[in-house]
Amino acid sequence: MKRSPIVLKAGTRPSSLALTQSRGALDRIEGMLEGVSFESVPITSVGDTDRTTDLRESPVDFFTRELDDALLRGDIDLAVHSAKDLPDPMPAKIDWFWLPWRAEPRDVLVLAKGRTVSDLPDNPVIGVSSERRGDYCTQRFPNGIQRNIRGNIDERIAQVDSGDYDIVVMAAAALIRLKIEDRITEWVSLNDLEVSEGQGYLAVTFREGDERIMTLRSLFMQAVTFAGAGVSNKELCTMASLRALQRCDVCLYDSLIDKSLLDELPPHAETVDVGKRCGAHSKEQHETTKLICEIARQSKRVVRLKGGDPGIFGRLAEETAALEQLNIPFRVIPGISALQAATTGTGMLLTRRDVSRGFVALTPRKSGGALAQCDGEMKNQLPVIYYMSIKAIIPIAEQLMEDGRSPDTPAAIIFNAGGEDEKVIKTTLGDLPNQRHCAKQPGLIMVGETTAYRYKAELGALQGKKVLLTCSESIQQKAVELVRDFGGRPVQHPLIKLKTRYEDAQKLAPIGSYDWVVLTSPTSVRCFMELLKNTQTDLRTIPRLMVCGKGTADELKPHGLYVDAVPETGYSAEGLIQMARDEIERDDQILRLRADKAGPQLAEELRKLGAEVDDFIIYKNEAIVHEELPDFDAVFFASASGVESFIAQWGIKALSGKTITVIGLPTADALKLHNIEPDVFAKEATIAGAIQSLAESCVSEHLKANCIAP
Repeated sequence: MKRSPIVLKAGTRPSSLALTQSRGALDRIEGMLEGVSFESVPITSVGDTDRTTDLRESPVDFFTRELDDALLRGDIDLAVHSAKDLPDPMPAKIDWFWLPWRAEPRDVLVLAKGRTVSDLPDNPVIGVSSERRGDYCTQRFPNGIQRNIRGNIDERIAQVDSGDYDIVVMAAAALIRLKIEDRITEWVSLNDLEVSEGQGYLAVTFREGDERIMTLRSLFMQAVTFAGAGVSNKELCTMASLRALQRCDVCLYDSLIDKSLLDELPPHAETVDVGKRCGAHSKEQHETTKLICEIARQSKRVVRLKGGDPGIFGRLAEETAALEQLNIPFRVIPGISALQAATTGTGMLLTRRDVSRGFVALTPRKSGGALAQCDGEMKNQLPVIYYMSIKAIIPIAEQLMEDGRSPDTPAAIIFNAGGEDEKVIKTTLGDLPNQRHCAKQPGLIMVGETTAYRYKAELGALQGKKVLLTCSESIQQKAVELVRDFGGRPVQHPLIKLKTRYEDAQKLAPIGSYDWVVLTSPTSVRCFMELLKNTQTDLRTIPRLMVCGKGTADELKPHGLYVDAVPETGYSAEGLIQMARDEIERDDQILRLRADKAGPQLAEELRKLGAEVDDFIIYKNEAIVHEELPDFDAVFFASASGVESFIAQWGIKALSGKTITVIGLPTADALKLHNIEPDVFAKEATIAGAIQSLAESCVSEHLKANCIAP
């Protein structure tokens, strides 16, 4: 039975700005989802009707209270606000998130038409609506007369034009969204006037626990990363944690880390010290947990950097449980703890043949800091882990029960811990002997109450789906990170290897004689740069660059090279040809660089435009053969070569029931040769565009299947 489209009621204030900006955001979300639409519901707030209260003295929910009430009554499903209008703290039973599309954050000065700041009288009357703007005006215009100003954007401008005020300070984003930026008299630097963190962002509020809107929110949440920093020494931090730091927007870090790790952060990243030392906490645990959840809901990429290993006495469970409750995805990267540094690093090994077969690790403190009992009875209740133990599963279970452990004690068997194909079998101590069929595989046995817990996997837009990434190794890492951002589980399975043809490097020697170089993939850029380096070519001799998409253009930027022609839409060879009709002139000399399997068609089309084209192969595709096909729910193909390699090894039946995502037309055509239609076609022919499209498809399907009613 065909489902009816999902229509969600979206509340917004009735001003022209609120209606314009909310409709723009809702239209953009509709474009991302299939079968979902929004009905705008104007709701007047007390802030809209009360035009006398000074905003510097108004209640925190001055512009949101009536929309919150409508949400709680069920009159609307969500509400769209300017993020800076959200109260802190938020009302009970109201959840929220920011949309990631920030408009211009700066403030501006608006004067009457035709006037400049130099035209102001000695004692200008200044319209002010916040303390920070008032402080700026006191410093900038010390002789000015500051007065409270109220009204919507049009009304404030009208008050300036009528002479009631000589000048008013406003948010640039408001004027831009209303398409009246011509009324900006002067921009105010962020160095001179800091703005609120939410200025320029839009926020969505909804009823706490509404599965539909939490599913929608998953498209805009980046997975939080809990990263082990290692102990005391940056060199003991894993590569995975370093990569997470290099991509994050906000890092919440513990005190006992090597602070030089913070040098790995990108320039824009913020840092927050949430460390705890005995008797001196930068933040209490509940404050840290709340902060993680708030920053994640601002659509920012958060790294919670914990000393040592996050899961060993690190209060990790409290922080992840809060994210699980909000359906916000997260990832945990284990780290080297003081346990390993103090033992393996010193020679006081915890396991030594004929001396010690294991160890106990515990803290003498309980919740609140008081001392806890550490007697033998308590130790017998601690979780116990058996290494190299699967073949001895029956005697292990029998011995533990003989020692007094209940057969109902939770237990687990873990295979390939930490690997992409990690497998966990939950059971009980009494049932362990029935799992002896597992003896063919190596693994760990864990017994204890803690095995009853496990992170919630079905979080984020991808809902914990295993995504098989068949792209070449050169772009695997980017795809991996994007899948994790959306709450998926990347399964790295490259099917093609791209090899630069150094034997043809001399063909690039006369590169300065060309008018254009045409590149149509990020890989072609990487191989191009390798060849230029190999031939010690002066980059200043490189002619104009033409590419077929944003991903290829971005690959050139780290080398200080910027493209001269890229299609605005239609990132493909067809889009490039259409653009080339306006860019190239007859008899232009063009160097087309490609893979061996790309084919000469693009060069032939360029020749039809009157250009002289040299078509060179600079890298070749080689299939990678795997012994086994790992388990997966969805697959991403980034090239026709990847499709061919997959089907040659596993056949078309291996794709049955899987969600197939492709990056462009050639990849889709390769599937169609086998009578297979892709489920998801990248809206933008880039790695990011493909994974984003997969996430949007998953959210659309989840909404249609499970979230039709509140």
